[in-house]
Amino acid sequence: MSPLLEVMIDAALKAGAEIERIYGAGCATEWKPDGSPVTEADRAAEAIILRRLHDACPNVPVLAEEAACAGSIPDLGTRFFLVDPLDGTRGFVERNGEFTVNIALIDHGDPVAGVIYAPDSRALYTGERGAGAFRNLEGAPAETIRTREPPAAGLTVIASRSEAEATSARIAHLPVAAFLPSSSSLKFCLLAEGSADLYPRYGRTMEWDTGAGHAILEAAGGRVFALAEDGSEAGPLRYGKAEQGFANPHFTARGR
Repeated sequence: MSPLLEVMIDAALKAGAEIERIYGAGCATEWKPDGSPVTEADRAAEAIILRRLHDACPNVPVLAEEAACAGSIPDLGTRFFLVDPLDGTRGFVERNGEFTVNIALIDHGDPVAGVIYAPDSRALYTGERGAGAFRNLEGAPAETIRTREPPAAGLTVIASRSEAEATSARIAHLPVAAFLPSSSSLKFCLLAEGSADLYPRYGRTMEWDTGAGHAILEAAGGRVFALAEDGSEAGPLRYGKAEQGFANPHFTARGR
């Protein structure tokens, strides 16, 4: 594990501890102009992560969701951190436990390292290009995770609960054996650990929603492809798309 990934893990765990504290105490929910929720936990977690990353890597810029939404976007250059301090804020508000801390390192448009921490279950997923992907559950020793070959019985497809029906209609031509509903970046983790095979995303996402999961999935042997307008795969999903407001196109994430 590289020293940089250790810093990212430390930042995610510290932010996760504060999120879990606020989760237990409860907090008010506000709404952004785009209709998405934001809470005290989002802001507190982002402040912790920004401080830790800056202390360790002062020369690496950080693109963080809440700061970006407030108009604070640094000159990213070719190498930067990508942060979603609380992915799945709706799950946090609804108290379903499916929310995560996401930190990725982007190099020349590619996610080369990623950390996802689920505070409620204390599940930690990490991945780094050339070093593999790992899972720590409830503080247990790290175990290597890998994507799986598609089973002969058919694909297990992941989709957000709100998008399962629309996703099913779009992939009716595929041999789907089961749908697995999941929220936040945990969808990438399910692919990376070999619990599912395909995550097609046709709804709106931002780069900070996907960067960490993308890095972990690729380290585990999977791929993430942007989709063209006709639905065909149009090459790897890329990052640092300032001219598009850091919004992602539709994409598919998949195992082997």
